[in-house]
Amino acid sequence: MTVLQEHVATTVASPHKLIGPRAFTGVVDTVQANNPDMERDIAEQIVAEALKFIAACAQFPGERLRPSRVVDEGWHALILHTGVYATLCRSLHRFVHHVPERPDTTRHDPGALKRTMQRIADAGYEVDVRLWLPPTDETIPVAATCEHSEPPPAGCGADCSNTGRN
Repeated sequence: MTVLQEHVATTVASPHKLIGPRAFTGVVDTVQANNPDMERDIAEQIVAEALKFIAACAQFPGERLRPSRVVDEGWHALILHTGVYATLCRSLHRFVHHVPERPDTTRHDPGALKRTMQRIADAGYEVDVRLWLPPTDETIPVAATCEHSEPPPAGCGADCSNTGRN
């Protein structure tokens, strides 16, 4: 077992511990600020799922994992907390890049979401499937408008999610 796998395995029950309770609260506050009508528990679930996604990307580099539109909201909030995000990526031994793309439902690949959820489970986390719906599903409305596609856009310079490039 690698150091990364040991780290992930010890944090399975509480993904928010990847960044600590104070930072977790701050990121949840950002999700709520961007989505004023969102209940606190939904914002917490979104951030927890984004943390699981980042951990899976770090553990399985090069597998072209993609967040759902809802999980992407949590990823955006994490990135806005630059110090927290940098520390998180260092602790996972891999920087997980993000390059936003405008939504385009014709690019949506349901297989990418399934693959991503499988890798989150492979990393030892329980997947909250309610947050992994296609971009056309508005069950949980969020401000995020990214739709990550395959392959990455020309000129991206990275896989846009988890090449492991630093």
